[in-house]
Amino acid sequence: MATRSDVPPLVTLHVWRVPRRALGRALLRMARDPRRLRALPGVRFAKLLGTGTGTGFGPGDADLTRYAAVVAWDDPAGGDLGAVGAAWARIAAGSARVDLTPLTSRGYWSGQTPFGAPSGGRTDAPVLALTRARLRPARTLTFWRAVPPVARELAAAPGLLARFGIGEAPVGWQGTVTVWRTETALTGFAYRQPEHRAVIARTPAARWYAEELFARFAVRGISGDRAVLGWQGSGGGQAGRSAEGER
Repeated sequence: MATRSDVPPLVTLHVWRVPRRALGRALLRMARDPRRLRALPGVRFAKLLGTGTGTGFGPGDADLTRYAAVVAWDDPAGGDLGAVGAAWARIAAGSARVDLTPLTSRGYWSGQTPFGAPSGGRTDAPVLALTRARLRPARTLTFWRAVPPVARELAAAPGLLARFGIGEAPVGWQGTVTVWRTETALTGFAYRQPEHRAVIARTPAARWYAEELFARFAVRGISGDRAVLGWQGSGGGQAGRSAEGER
């Protein structure tokens, strides 16, 4: 299992909203672009992802009009997706980019530690949390049944600014992206919300995951259309604007 312990100076999240008339071209891009994305200069890790609403998991939650890329860069001035980004821009009705600094990360993604092993720094900026897991096929249904109560509570969580699901395939490779006003808000949900704590407590015995990764990032900047990120209306206004001001 390959690992890399050094922390990338920049991680970017790119999200595109695609009109339904362009779904065929989007699916073609999903087939062609993963290798092209990884081959860009300065990229150490990259994943092109489908998305979901974040209210559940599985094929029924898929959002075929939104796609995302998570990219870790060797250069703090990176972030340019070049021809890959230009191709998505041509078919997108809206897009957003989030610049991130890793704060904490544990676990693996495709046998790699893409965000290194950051030491757990603190930030006053908004925080993005990324969770990703490869489910054991025999445990998939029990995992899906455990998710809805947590998803319902997440939607009303204090300090939540945005959320959506991510996946490398409709079944088996699952994850979430959430953006929070503060680290305190994220920690409050993760460790003090009863339904979420219950799922955490069940995880070792349930053995849902064949591989998992949990990471937190400081949001350095947001550009583009925040609605593409699933922004939670007026609740995130000031935090979103302060992050955007850093770019």
